[in-house]
This record gives sequence, structure tokens and C-alpha cells, in this order.
Amino acid sequence: MTSNNHSPAGTNQLTVTSPYLGGNVFALRFTSTARGARLARRLVAVRLDGWGVPYGSAAHEAVVLVAAELAANAVRHGHVPGRDFHLLLRVADGPRRVTRIEVSDTCAERVPPRPGRLTEPGQELTDGGRGLLLVESLTDRWGWCPRPGAPGKTVWAEWDPFTNAEFAP
Repeated sequence: MTSNNHSPAGTNQLTVTSPYLGGNVFALRFTSTARGARLARRLVAVRLDGWGVPYGSAAHEAVVLVAAELAANAVRHGHVPGRDFHLLLRVADGPRRVTRIEVSDTCAERVPPRPGRLTEPGQELTDGGRGLLLVESLTDRWGWCPRPGAPGKTVWAEWDPFTNAEFAP
């Protein structure tokens, strides 16, 4: 884990409330190792609980599972020696508590399939992809894009309590 988290407030705080994003934001870089992925999962769990999405709730468990999967994928498929991965967790304030996770790595050569193309006819999941099936089933939207201004990609996932009442906090 590195201490430079590029928070909007310009401090090294792990959590900031940003008027630009309208909610709670947690952003941090982690070492691209199994230990870094495990720490990312644990910190997401703690942060969600602190923001009022309690341990044991369906929303908490789903968000933590997806964060763990995206962090593990960044380590397994996006690892570049000496480079970290970045995790961003955002929970919007107000009645629409949209939750978004973004995990960025520095490997542009290996990209996931586009959403909706995980189980195309004739495609077998012998080289991974099962975790993204979890992401697809637990979230309202997910996708990936190249990292702007840097090598690599960002994989993201979102939940909207109005479209997915099962995961409303």
C-alpha cells in the first residue's frame, strides 16, 4: 500500500467528502500482490460499514465481493512488476446511494471482455472469467476503459438501489 492517494482535497486522508462527487470517497493505491488485494478488500469492508452500509447486509457483502474480485483481477491479469493498482470506492449521498468501485492497473495488453460478452456461444471460461460473471450478476452496470493519460485500464462496477432493491442499504 502506498500513502499517496491523490485525494481531491490534496491530503493523505483515506476518506474525503467531496462536493464534486456528492458523497463519500475512498481512494488508495495498493501493491500489486495478493496481500495488496486482500488489504483492499478489508479496507473497502471497513469503509462501507463506516458509511452506513453495515457488515452482513446484502449490499455490504456484494460490494466487498466485487471489490475483492476486481482487486484480485488487477493483481492476476494486470500486474506489471513495480507498479501498483489503484482502487476508488464512491457512495453517493442522498436518496440515490449509487455505489461505484473502480480498480485501475497498468497493463494495457490484457483486457476483459466487454459486458454481456462473457458467455457468448462457443466461448468457454477455461482461462478465467468466472469472477467477472459474479461481477455481472451482482451489479447493475460494469465495464472497463483505457486509463486516461496513463498506460493500463480501469474496470468499474456500479449499484443503484433504485434498480436493484435487493442491495439497498
